[in-house]
Amino acid sequence: MEAVQNVKSSQFRLGLQDGVSIAIGYAPIALTYGLLAKTAGLSLFETVLMSLIVFAGASQYMALSMFALGTGAIEVIMTTFIVNIRHFLMSASLNEKVEKEVPWKKAVYAFGITDETFSVAATKAGTVSTGYLFGIISLAYGSWVVFSGVGYGIGASLPQVLQESMAIALYAMFIGLLVPSMKKSAKVIYLALLAAVFNSVFVFWNVMGKGWAIVAATLLASVLVEAVETIKNRGESAGD
Repeated sequence: MEAVQNVKSSQFRLGLQDGVSIAIGYAPIALTYGLLAKTAGLSLFETVLMSLIVFAGASQYMALSMFALGTGAIEVIMTTFIVNIRHFLMSASLNEKVEKEVPWKKAVYAFGITDETFSVAATKAGTVSTGYLFGIISLAYGSWVVFSGVGYGIGASLPQVLQESMAIALYAMFIGLLVPSMKKSAKVIYLALLAAVFNSVFVFWNVMGKGWAIVAATLLASVLVEAVETIKNRGESAGD
């Protein structure tokens, strides 16, 4: 029994070690999120609570933007679900690599799966232990939550004029998240452009509220881009 506990403890420590780089990388992003949350009108409690229960950088930034537009809770939840739907695939993939475990423990570490924690765990040789995953996720999660609060504190200490001007940083952050993906794949460019066009049309013609316009534009653009790519791939396969 003691030997088993020692193995689990060593796996947890190994996870912590591999999670250091993720925690360091999360720090500046979480700081920025906390600062922007303050300028968006959230309280310290709301800022930290969102990091505690969401733990998804892009979704939290997007939520701040939607809050600024006066978007309702349902639209924010729907959009967040769409953005994070890839987590279903990451969780299913990681489930094949992780040792067998009771469902509640799987549910706990599944919550902590992000692009970064998944990448570290998925590229580790052999089977991944539950303790190892908990080690990685604990450090990454702790860094994100703590620095979100620190960022809010920094934002609160800024002069009001600077706090108001920081709103532009939210759009700069979205551009920073989008550009690297656009460089890697032309599909991302088409998706972003189509979604922007659809959203503009929906809002300009007052087809629906701004929140639902974002949701509808994202879904419609995704379906069209995937449909075109599927037709294209079938045509290439038929040509071969």
